[in-house]
Amino acid sequence: MSDVEVLDELLAQINEAPHSAAALTLYALVSTLEFEQAGYLFKLAKLRDLTAPQRQVAYRLIELMADGNNTGPAWDAAKQKMDALVRAG
Repeated sequence: MSDVEVLDELLAQINEAPHSAAALTLYALVSTLEFEQAGYLFKLAKLRDLTAPQRQVAYRLIELMADGNNTGPAWDAAKQKMDALVRAG
């Protein structure tokens, strides 16, 4: 799965119910993955709030970070869309 496909799947998950526990958990993970200096601190127990398919999206996001792909135009565009979805609810 390409980076863009992972981000598209993430956006689809958040778009389904932007204020759900799952959407907000995924959004928190993405927000955390933007702060390398803070060590990408994320409470892993929050993964329990996700379904198995949603956890797969979370794991792919972590892989994006590990590959250094949590920056750039595609990431920034997806983050802006997520921000708007969560704000609009």
